[in-house]
Amino acid sequence: MAGRPLHALLLPPAAGAGRLLDALAAALDGTGPAILPLDSRLPPARVTDLLRAFSPTAVETPEGAKRYRPGTAVAAPAGSGAGLPDEVAVVIATSGSTGEPKGVQLSATALVHSARASLSRLGARPGERWLCPLPTSHVAGLGVLVRSLVGGTTPVATDRLDPMELGAPGCAFVSVVPTQLCRMLDAGAGLAAFRAILAGGAAVPASLLAQARAAGARVVTTYGMSETCGGCVYDGVPLDGVQVRTGADGQIRIGGPVVFSGYRNRPDLTAAALEDGWFVTSDVGRLGVDGRLIVRGRADEMINTGGEKVAPAEVAAVLASCPGVREAAVFGEPDPQWGERVTAAIVPINPAAPPQLAQLRAAVRERLPSYAAPKALILLPELPLLPSGKPDLAALRTLRES
Repeated sequence: MAGRPLHALLLPPAAGAGRLLDALAAALDGTGPAILPLDSRLPPARVTDLLRAFSPTAVETPEGAKRYRPGTAVAAPAGSGAGLPDEVAVVIATSGSTGEPKGVQLSATALVHSARASLSRLGARPGERWLCPLPTSHVAGLGVLVRSLVGGTTPVATDRLDPMELGAPGCAFVSVVPTQLCRMLDAGAGLAAFRAILAGGAAVPASLLAQARAAGARVVTTYGMSETCGGCVYDGVPLDGVQVRTGADGQIRIGGPVVFSGYRNRPDLTAAALEDGWFVTSDVGRLGVDGRLIVRGRADEMINTGGEKVAPAEVAAVLASCPGVREAAVFGEPDPQWGERVTAAIVPINPAAPPQLAQLRAAVRERLPSYAAPKALILLPELPLLPSGKPDLAALRTLRES
């Protein structure tokens, strides 16, 4: 088969980290095949869908490697089975708002540039290790492994983040999603023990950021996606070599050496996502007067209420800073009068005395236009999350419908 072979690695997240690290090293230096890391905890039907969509040449499990032979019940994508371009080292499975699986092809050059730029921005010193409590089948977790390889260290991978055991591995850096940072803070974990905490995957509420920094943590917020090798903008400032601009449509575009090489088996999606070498994200935002990137939220999640556009992430950030609120998410629901109504999902600090809708609406109106104030409120013991750590808005909508 022409082109570079692709091996799917279906390994347990923590127990298989060593084997994944070795395979990743070989993929980056060209001595091994490109890799497609998959989470072995996925339902078998989902694994089948991903394998069929990305057509690897082999599948590796803890029991060994076997040649991949797709079933015939469902047709494979047109053009599938072809080898990868030689420069591609990793394919990351991701999905857009439709849930359709996409295989993001990342070159060794892009991944290594991303890692080096990250380590440089953080001021990492030789021998400093990373704690990885994120799935290594996602770009944020994989990025920790690449940084470790570039830095010549061995990461500590865990299946879950236990806030009370953070000091045990002796790691200088950790990468988390906002929910994990919140739980670390609630548990009174020694956040100051880390030289830096990367927080990304979703917007970090300003109140959470302030609390963590007050506790002595050096929190660096990151923005990026699988198509940019993960976080490529730190605290609003692009990493070295990365370029950011916004178009007339307000959508954020990213250029530079970290941009992906296309979607596996989907030239149509690749053509739609790349514009003269720039990746056109699904997010809207703007550049501030100081040149820092300000992200408003996803274009496909904007709520249209009464003809006005509301960015859910902006409203959620205000709600998260309100007294009595532990976590917040915002989504749109069908409304016969407004088209969509802004709905807030809140995890209260004290379930016996939760915040009221009126006070939440007042808080939003102080910071944002009045049409952004939520018109409905649901109280939850915890927010449903996607594997990436972002709030699962589809699950929230389902909760409301049930």
